[in-house]
Amino acid sequence: MELKIALAGNPNCGKTTLFNALTGSNQYVGNWPGVTVEKKEGKLKGHKDVVIQDLPGIYSLSPYTLEEVVARSYLVNEKPDVILNIVDGTNIERNLYLTTQLIELGLPVVVAVNMIDLVRKNGDKIDLAKLGEALGCQVVSMSALKGEGGMEAAERAIALAKSHRAGELPHVFTGSVEHAIAHIEESIAGQVDDRYLRWFAIKVFERDDKVMDQLHLEGELREHLEAHIADCERELDDDAESIITNQRYSYISSVVDRAVARKKAVHGLTPSDRIDRIVTNRILALPIFALIMFAVYYVAIGTVGDWVTGWTNDVLFGEIIPPAVSGWLESVGCAPWLQGLIVDGIIAGVGAVLGFVPQMLVLFFMLSILEDVGYMARVAFIMDRIFRKFGLSGKSFIPMLIGSGCGVPGVMASRTIENERDRRMTVMTTCFVPCGAKMPIIGLFAGAIFGGSGLVAVSAYFIGVAAIVISGILLKKTRAFAGNPAPFVMELPAYHVPAVGNVLRATWERGWSFIKRAGTVILASSIILWFLQGFGFTETGFGLVEDNNSSLLAAIGGAVCWIFAPLGFGTWQATVASVTGLIAKENVVSTFGVLFGLGADLTEEDPGLLAAVGTHFTALSAYSFMIFNLLCAPCFAAMGAIKREMNNAKWTLGAIGYMCGFAYVVSLIVYQIGGLFTGEVSFGVGTVAAVAAIAALLYLVARKNKYDETTLTLSAVAAASK
Repeated sequence: MELKIALAGNPNCGKTTLFNALTGSNQYVGNWPGVTVEKKEGKLKGHKDVVIQDLPGIYSLSPYTLEEVVARSYLVNEKPDVILNIVDGTNIERNLYLTTQLIELGLPVVVAVNMIDLVRKNGDKIDLAKLGEALGCQVVSMSALKGEGGMEAAERAIALAKSHRAGELPHVFTGSVEHAIAHIEESIAGQVDDRYLRWFAIKVFERDDKVMDQLHLEGELREHLEAHIADCERELDDDAESIITNQRYSYISSVVDRAVARKKAVHGLTPSDRIDRIVTNRILALPIFALIMFAVYYVAIGTVGDWVTGWTNDVLFGEIIPPAVSGWLESVGCAPWLQGLIVDGIIAGVGAVLGFVPQMLVLFFMLSILEDVGYMARVAFIMDRIFRKFGLSGKSFIPMLIGSGCGVPGVMASRTIENERDRRMTVMTTCFVPCGAKMPIIGLFAGAIFGGSGLVAVSAYFIGVAAIVISGILLKKTRAFAGNPAPFVMELPAYHVPAVGNVLRATWERGWSFIKRAGTVILASSIILWFLQGFGFTETGFGLVEDNNSSLLAAIGGAVCWIFAPLGFGTWQATVASVTGLIAKENVVSTFGVLFGLGADLTEEDPGLLAAVGTHFTALSAYSFMIFNLLCAPCFAAMGAIKREMNNAKWTLGAIGYMCGFAYVVSLIVYQIGGLFTGEVSFGVGTVAAVAAIAALLYLVARKNKYDETTLTLSAVAAASK
């Protein structure tokens, strides 16, 4: 029978480092059922029957964030055999708040005081025996970063679990509070597991409605308990939750006084404080951040990553693999249609995605270094005061910045945002930022229509930023995203030298997630697109076609192109190009080359392509087409990442639908209103629709937010995650 150890602790307490050390490669990463909170579990090294469950980093078990809900539900419903509570020894007072709540659950608990090397370096001393005696549980010391004491802590947890000794409850509450909780325990006795009796009593005292409903406390009993709690509140002149919180901190203070001896404080700034005075300075912070990110992108996109990606695309998936596979298939007598599927469909499609992997791995590697050093936490802090004005969290900036290189890692970076509403809004808006794959589209129309003007690319970025700002304002006035961005509570960890293992592991996890998730989506879509482009009805019947104009894709494009007529590009060629752009945005250029009879192997600077595009588009219709393809749903790889992060079909379709709808409305306004001034459009139904769209956007942006005063409850958060 498997033995389960739950790792619990505050964010940045070293829990993930310990988990990686204990499990090595024997770990599995996914999402908790129904939510996008990352779930990690693995087998303990040398113990095939011991499972380590890494719970989300939380500050308490109170149901305020999705992470806290997940952790609390797991501990109460899954009943792990033992809890290994990781405590940051350099900030022990704050960490022990969660410890008291974990011990109250009645489960066996081992407290591991981490960063003990820093505690000693600071000149402080922690008496583990006294600390364990005060808490009523076993306490050990460790340094996860240096690999000291981690396995000993796990072995101690295993021994405790096997001996079935539950940790003693701490004597946190006194006087009227202890009496009230004892009364509630007596009232609900027999309804729950004895191990959880005190915890449930405390939750009832805190007036946790979900717990009361879970215990079926109704009628006279519920009224009796509420009256009892109200009497205690009047006696202590405070609300129940504040009373419990104050009692816990009073208890923690007494524990620290008994077990911790601090070195006499030396007035002065720590090295981290001195660095922060510069990098978080109100004036210098943004320029410093811009320089750092320029350096990151210069290496990841402009030099090392660009060279490796170029070699992968042009040589590996251009000159080596396709000819070799094609030659082998011909030698074995493979049918032409199957050869086309494998070479032109699977290899070409999947290769287009895998070609970006080296570039993204370099980017992930450098960003992981910045995260492990502690700098990324400062960036979120810097950007929060700006982004909050538009309903977004400061943590939303990093995904959008990364998204300017590629939408896939940009969307994946949103998982660092704890609040579910903020995370989903970030996912829905990140891809508005023009990514590197959209630049060929901009370059094509800038050269063909606008004389190579650089203002076209600049305007594209401004439109993307404007779309994010407007979307933030609009979405925050809906019930699904109501409420101010979550209070920005983030610990700024001390700067330290990055751990090589942590950086490499984080890089690989992100890269493999992209390859596995996005790769499967692009594989399926490539096969479908190959079929639609390669087959159609001709005079001899249904079969392979040499001319794409006779393909199923052309027929489908011709049937739906009327939808884009109000936007100025209602031809089947433009429609098909937009559809192939969903596979990969850079496909738009090659699709135009094929459809205009110029071949797919050309660039956006090809003279023939520029001339052909110039005859099929006006300046206004070209700009409308460009805007639509910049703002609509991203490529299939990015859509796969959206599905991965949303972890919900309804929300995934909603995000894609919102982006497409927003892009359609903006393009409609640009073409119809702009056409009135240029004389390209006559006043009609399309113009009326454009005017109505402008009026609707102005109203939605300017209207009062009726959800301003709304407080989102736990049930609302749970409903939003379904």
